[in-house]
Amino acid sequence: MSAQKKKAFQIEAFKHRVVVDPKYAEKTWKILEHAIHEIYNHNASGLSFEELYRNAYNMVLHKFGEKLYSGLVTTMTSHLKEISNSIEAAQGGLFLDELNRKWAEHNKALQMIRDILMYMDRTFIPNTHKTPVHELGLNLWRDVVIHFHAIQSRLQAILLENVRRERSGEVIDRGLMRSITKMLMDLGPSVYQDDFEKHFLEVSADFYRLESQEFIESCDCGEYLKKAEGRLNEEIERVSHYLDTRSEVKITNVVETEMIESHMHRLVQMENSGLINMIVDEKFEDLGRMYCLFRQVSNGLVLIRDVMTSFIRDTGKQLLTDPERLKDPVDFVQHLLDLKDKYDKIITSAFRNDKTFQNALNSSFEYFINLNSRSPEFISLFVDDKLRKGLRGVTEEDVELVLDKVMMLFRYLQEKDVFEKYYKQHLAKRLLSGKSVSDDAERSLIVKLKTECGYQFTSKLEGMFTDMKTSQDTMQGFHASHGSDIGDGPMLSVQVLTTGSWPTQPITTSNLPAEILGICEKFRNYYLGTHTGRRLSWQTNMGTADLKATFGKGQKHELNVSTYQMCVLMLFNDADRLSYKEIEQVTEIPTSDLKRCLQSLACVKGKNVLRKEPMSKDIADTDTFLFNDKYTSKFFKVKIGTVAAQRESEPENQETRQRVEEDRKPQIEAAIVRIMKARRVLDHNNIVAEVTKQLQSRFLPNPVVIKKRIESLIEREFLERDKGDRKLYRYLA
Repeated sequence: MSAQKKKAFQIEAFKHRVVVDPKYAEKTWKILEHAIHEIYNHNASGLSFEELYRNAYNMVLHKFGEKLYSGLVTTMTSHLKEISNSIEAAQGGLFLDELNRKWAEHNKALQMIRDILMYMDRTFIPNTHKTPVHELGLNLWRDVVIHFHAIQSRLQAILLENVRRERSGEVIDRGLMRSITKMLMDLGPSVYQDDFEKHFLEVSADFYRLESQEFIESCDCGEYLKKAEGRLNEEIERVSHYLDTRSEVKITNVVETEMIESHMHRLVQMENSGLINMIVDEKFEDLGRMYCLFRQVSNGLVLIRDVMTSFIRDTGKQLLTDPERLKDPVDFVQHLLDLKDKYDKIITSAFRNDKTFQNALNSSFEYFINLNSRSPEFISLFVDDKLRKGLRGVTEEDVELVLDKVMMLFRYLQEKDVFEKYYKQHLAKRLLSGKSVSDDAERSLIVKLKTECGYQFTSKLEGMFTDMKTSQDTMQGFHASHGSDIGDGPMLSVQVLTTGSWPTQPITTSNLPAEILGICEKFRNYYLGTHTGRRLSWQTNMGTADLKATFGKGQKHELNVSTYQMCVLMLFNDADRLSYKEIEQVTEIPTSDLKRCLQSLACVKGKNVLRKEPMSKDIADTDTFLFNDKYTSKFFKVKIGTVAAQRESEPENQETRQRVEEDRKPQIEAAIVRIMKARRVLDHNNIVAEVTKQLQSRFLPNPVVIKKRIESLIEREFLERDKGDRKLYRYLA
């Protein structure tokens, strides 16, 4: 059987040619053009959108997309020209209504047209890089309607007029305004900005420039700021109702520039109502408003801060130069604290606790407090007053509050070592006289000082408390061993003070009464017998005594007095009348102490167990004193305190200063040696800078003094000048 020959299969081209009607494109476009006309004429209900879509689809498919696109542009342009004529013809207030209505109709028509031409939008337009149908419709509306010269200028004028009317208090159609501005935004950011926003901001600047000038001439500062705040809030509200949200920053900047920045110097300095008056009168609301408005403009807060700082410094200087204030240190410091409380409240309540304002306040207080070289002494006297009597009956929280305020002033002091000097003296007097209202308060303040300045600052203060406790144990031992020897004689209570811990006191040679000398000698013998290698010296200026006194008609009282007062009063056991000179000669009490002592005994109402001739508040060398047998008191026990610690006299102050300067010398030298030991070689300026940095927590060393201490260390061969460079110093190991 022979193999059958296979036949090859071949596919031939389709011989029947599809012939497209030459008038197909024109006919199809006419159908679509008619549909577009019907849509714009609101007759779309009779149209078959499926058929229209198929026609547009076929035109693109058969390569007639260009004809379809150009026809669409021409037809839409024609309709929009008719619409612009209709809008232009609208009269008065109907203009915006007509524009808004036509815009809504155009958007609706545009949506239908885009649906019909969806295939062209998806294929032909991306391939030919033409504008999509919806965007094309917006662009044509912009170019044909909005930028039609008669409409463009009229629209701008009406929008700006509506804003002006609203600013004048009239009610406008905000919904309509919102629709129009949204239309401009929908047409593109540049349309909104160029056709409306730019002119809106220019007109607003002119409006607020004129209005602010009217306000500044007729209002005080507080009223002006209220009006400015009101206008600012109005503009923010206006943006939220019918402007682009991005316009808020621009329009608020215009208001702030014209109403605040242009007038801020005049507002701050305004007579009888500016910043200074607000501070003085504590107008927290106005100050807060000024802060909020000025913080929005360049250098606004800097201006407020500078004016406030200058005022605080001037106020501080006036306080320091007021002789009446300086007469009473306690009142002086209290006034400082009141001022600080006032400004703290302003910064907290009105200036939102702004740290830059707080720093400026601290800087101002530090500046003027240190202008008065006696500020450390006055602050210590204030503490002394509070811890003697001012905090009696006060809650623990209030005590801490007062101590914290004291520490706040203490931090401002540049001469903290001077404060320490005075504080140690005043603390010693409180402890030895038993006049401190609270040991807890005393210790609390020492803890605060220790936290602030370190252990060295308070070590001696803590040693004073240790001595008081040790003295109690010593007296118990003395009474246990000598109780029978004392009998009915005077009772003695001694505080033994470690010389290094307590403030150095001049050894006074005042004469004690004979009755006291005997028991004092017994204690001396007891103490030195139980402690070897120690010396005792009596500090009669620091003690107290209880005396039993009998006045006229047999009236008896127990008087609590100082040792000096006891010495004076016991003289009147043997005399009814003594002159000042006689008392001074017998007791040998230092003049200043004696006058304070006599002042307390003769010049304080209710405590005048002596009479003075002639009667006056001050003690003179020519005065005479008599025992006041007519003295009466409803209390059996009468406490006659010495006139409270007063500010030092000028010579005393100079003496204290000299002692402080002497104490500083070894501290400066120690700092120089520490620095040079670490650095080995250093120039003069760097030594001064390093020493100042190390010691500024206690005091600010004078560069001249530092130089002298360097010279002293060179003489004692701790340092030497570098042979190659005489400006360098070298440490000698």
